[in-house]
Amino acid sequence: MPFHLPSRAALLAALVLFFSTAWAQPAPVSQFKLDNGLTLIVKPDRRAPTAVHMLWVRVGSIDEVDGTSGVAHMLEHMMFKGTKKLGPGEFSRRVAALGGEENAFTSYDYTGYYQQVPASRLPDVMALEADRFAHNQWSDEEFTKELAVVKEERRMRTDDNPRAVLFEQQRAATFVASPYHRPVIGWMGDLDSLTGDDVRAFFRRWYVPANATVVVVGDVDPQAVLKLARRTYGRIPARALPVRKPRPEPPQTGPRRLDVKAPAEQAVVSLAFKVPRLAGLEPSPDNDDALALTVLAAVLDGYSGARLDRALTQGPDRVADSAGADNGLMGRGPQLFTLTGVPAQGKTAAEVEAALREQVARVAREGVAEAELARVKTQWVASEVYKRDSVMGQAQELGHLWVQGLPLDADERLIARLRQVSAAQVQAVARKYFGDDQLTVATLIPQPRDPKARPRAVMPGARH
Repeated sequence: MPFHLPSRAALLAALVLFFSTAWAQPAPVSQFKLDNGLTLIVKPDRRAPTAVHMLWVRVGSIDEVDGTSGVAHMLEHMMFKGTKKLGPGEFSRRVAALGGEENAFTSYDYTGYYQQVPASRLPDVMALEADRFAHNQWSDEEFTKELAVVKEERRMRTDDNPRAVLFEQQRAATFVASPYHRPVIGWMGDLDSLTGDDVRAFFRRWYVPANATVVVVGDVDPQAVLKLARRTYGRIPARALPVRKPRPEPPQTGPRRLDVKAPAEQAVVSLAFKVPRLAGLEPSPDNDDALALTVLAAVLDGYSGARLDRALTQGPDRVADSAGADNGLMGRGPQLFTLTGVPAQGKTAAEVEAALREQVARVAREGVAEAELARVKTQWVASEVYKRDSVMGQAQELGHLWVQGLPLDADERLIARLRQVSAAQVQAVARKYFGDDQLTVATLIPQPRDPKARPRAVMPGARH
């Protein structure tokens, strides 16, 4: 059957409406505030007799100070090393004995801990998590052993990974005052001097009920979960939350460039442009632009065969083996729109950089067709809806919204805002944010590999 653009556009528009309608009918979410300031969020999902229990703490590397980078991530590791009641590793052994799975994660903005268990064992994991949230403790000997694990994790994931080094160095050059210039895992020099007391002080400062939320999703009753939360987390004394200083990023007044030399097979070029973050759901110039930039990223790289893929990686004149685009829609600090590419054989990083910028410039000149706009909206909306297939995905979404200070119905409202993004808005942001003054370019310059170098052995104890 021949392709007819009007029919395709109409179909995609109908799909956007379909998925938006489905999204507008979510399972009810209950939110409670305990007397000590801790937030509880509960969402029933009775498709299976399981439950996900997550503890989110609104603290990450953004809350660190120079000299102790990596302390938020180090504390995440130490949370598994004991309490007044449990010895090192016993928390994990008990969750496993309950038939559950568990782990944790640290980011720039937050730290999270989760367990997925049979719904009948929810009381057990709530008691375990509340205990370590209130009474985490460990010996200096345990700290020294785990610090060695974290340092080896840094060597394997960053120091021995040329692309990771590139992106770490680029972020450090992009942000001057914002704490986002520090890596989540920490600088090795800071890890070398980090002490157990540094981590204990960070725990006492930030792990307070008013700075945390518990998210429970699964085969549960909200009122029953509330009773459990009061019996476990509710017994933790309230403490004052420290005042956070804003630490704004000063305006950038010209392009920044850096080269990173490392043993690698191929070059990589990465372009980072400072862009506004989504600071709320109310219409505003910055919020509107943040959404339009997210749509622009999807136009460039939101599906197989999108613009960057077609223009840079396909055909006899292709310049790249791969190319991508991403927009940091939301976060507690400033956000970036990034373009990345790996030069094809015989092509240079400069050629890839020019080709990446040309695709944005083309949108700025010519705009976006309504059919293409409808397609990327549909795929993004559909991906949001598909998160409901997983209780873990639902819990992660709710926790993330809480961390960002957004209401729990923000997902629905974001979909509604997305549907309103016009082709003119996408073209406008392509014209507005991609000049040189807000740009930091990082290029990986491949170096010969040391033939005597051997891969590092995986060190036991790493949790990620």
